[in-house]
Amino acid sequence: MTNNIELGSAPLGKLMVKLAIPSITAFVINILYNIVDRIYIGHIPGSSSLPLTGVGICLPIITLISAFSSFAGSGGAPLAAIELGKSGKESEALDRAKQYLTNAFVMLLFFSVILTSFFFIFKDSLLMAFGASKDTLPFASDYLSIYLIGTIFVQLSIGLNPFITAQGKAKTAMVSMLIGACLNLILDPIFIFTFNLGVKGAAIATIISQAASAIWILLFLTKKSTVLRLDIRYIKFKLKTCLKIASLGISPFIMQSTESAIFIIFNTGLQRYGGDLYVATMTIMQSLMQLCFCPLQGFTSGIQPIISYNYGAKNYNRVKMVIKRMTSIGFAFTIVAFLVITNFPEFFAKMFATDTALISLAGKTVPVYFGAMWIFGIQMCAQTTFVGLGKAKISLFIALLRKVILLIPLALILPLFFGVDGIFWAEPIASMSSAITSGILLFFCYKKLK
Repeated sequence: MTNNIELGSAPLGKLMVKLAIPSITAFVINILYNIVDRIYIGHIPGSSSLPLTGVGICLPIITLISAFSSFAGSGGAPLAAIELGKSGKESEALDRAKQYLTNAFVMLLFFSVILTSFFFIFKDSLLMAFGASKDTLPFASDYLSIYLIGTIFVQLSIGLNPFITAQGKAKTAMVSMLIGACLNLILDPIFIFTFNLGVKGAAIATIISQAASAIWILLFLTKKSTVLRLDIRYIKFKLKTCLKIASLGISPFIMQSTESAIFIIFNTGLQRYGGDLYVATMTIMQSLMQLCFCPLQGFTSGIQPIISYNYGAKNYNRVKMVIKRMTSIGFAFTIVAFLVITNFPEFFAKMFATDTALISLAGKTVPVYFGAMWIFGIQMCAQTTFVGLGKAKISLFIALLRKVILLIPLALILPLFFGVDGIFWAEPIASMSSAITSGILLFFCYKKLK
């Protein structure tokens, strides 16, 4: 409860640092699960770009699995945090917060069963539809077959961790991710190189690591000393509660699931207009995009409980100060990231590949693809603000705008006129347009908080 009081009264600068640093660390660690896999796979001795391309083709499915985790976790955690903000005045608020946690847990178990079954049945057909060729399908199928076994661990580790952050326990949330990522970092070279298992070894290392994270999170959330804990008395499916979680969780779900759709459209388009080498290039660019934006995602995720708690406590001036500082920092971060990535593209490409043709191609396409990266921090901060305030409709619109309304149509239309280059130009055009729109909506929302 002390952590909850700090959300409403602690000096804002120190509080933001206290919550943001562990959250950033947790996000960076979490993204390293797949990034480290790709780095090791891209450096398998004597291999071409085919193993890396194969793993890249699995990204739409991996991203979609994570999206369902966010649907429950990112939908339920802000609602639980808002109730914790009310708990000092309302005796039933803590019970409602626990109901959000336990219903999210039930949803995650349900998603695990459905997703594992579905993707196992249609695995190879989906991979071919998502841009695999006869040369890359064996690598993609081997990796995904093993990864799907650990779907339940992915659901629980990603979906329940936001409920730890919602209590102000950012360091604990960080440790839960740190355990899995460090284990993955150690196990990857052992399974890939020592046991000579290639992409299969990378998948084995990943599911073992995710299992360790999930166990740690469950142990914390079931402790009696935990304020917001997974209480068996509340583990009951309640449609009304789940609908509230869904109304807010649909926005981050769409953000991630449409990312999956974009992977599919990009990969199939690049395969059609360019071939396997262009698909491998997109794998590198998506990896760099995740690596660049995950610190900002971690920052905004760590700050979100402050917004939710103080909004629930009707401390609107504090909410406005958080939004102002968060947006300024986010905008500055993306400007710096833009300058670094676009000036040294081949340096970063070498992290993921040894193929000189692939590195050369990445050097030409990365500056185009990241062309509007400098302004995109505004959209990420706007998205976090509206989710933190529980404004589901606006956050949903922002989620749909960039990817569904703009990026997907552009990625389909531009190649008809400009060939493979049109696919790379679709990203900066969509990002620039959606960031400006999001910034305008955030400005008016800020003005209304009185």
